Amino acid sequence: MIHKNIKLFAVGLGLLWSGFTLAANADLTNKSDRLSYAMGAKTGESFRTHGITVNVQAFAQGLQDALNGNKVQMSSEQIDQELRDFARTASSQYQAKMQQDAQKNQQIGNAFLDANKKRPGVSTTSSGLQYKVLTPGTGPKPSQSDTVTVDYEGRLLDGKVFDSSYERGKPASFPVNAVIMGWQEALQLMPVGSTWEIYIPPNLAYGQQGAGGVIGPNQTLVFKVHLIKTQPGNSNPVNQNQNGKTQAQ
Repeated sequence: MIHKNIKLFAVGLGLLWSGFTLAANADLTNKSDRLSYAMGAKTGESFRTHGITVNVQAFAQGLQDALNGNKVQMSSEQIDQELRDFARTASSQYQAKMQQDAQKNQQIGNAFLDANKKRPGVSTTSSGLQYKVLTPGTGPKPSQSDTVTVDYEGRLLDGKVFDSSYERGKPASFPVNAVIMGWQEALQLMPVGSTWEIYIPPNLAYGQQGAGGVIGPNQTLVFKVHLIKTQPGNSNPVNQNQNGKTQAQ
């Protein structure tokens, strides 16, 4: 249970910050000072990003008392209760925001896909996957048990690129059945040598959970994919995320 509370507290630290101004520039002439400042800056950035409101003076006093071994001004029970209350509130706020974002992203995605399917050259499969052939290929099509090598770029509907083998300068290789369902379906339709743009609805991508803090809940994704080669058989999946799917896809 304590680990669960710590996890919820971490989630909370990552939701409430009322930024503050230093009285003077910190002295960063030695490594200890630089590390201390870096830790403070990172914590502050996390607070600000997630909207956490703290009393900076009280925060610093609690930190200083604990570091120096001084008597803290609250009992252990009071501290634990405050953190539990905060974790509970933060978790509730996080879930509410995720639900709100999921609904908004679903509406945006549906509108995009409804318009996109009417565009010249765009095909829609029975699952709802959409694709457009940019460059046709003449090679074999992969099976679900094959391993493929591809170049790809993934972006959100606002055009933000969240992953790109082109930028890394190295194609990616992975088993077809190790990636999200939208990729699995598209790859098995693509001849080697072809380049497609694929449009993946959230139920064929990362769903309501999103991925990696970059892909939000229920976001529709767009990928440019160049299928370089396919090999029979299935090697061990690499670069897996928590869902057991390669993070790039």
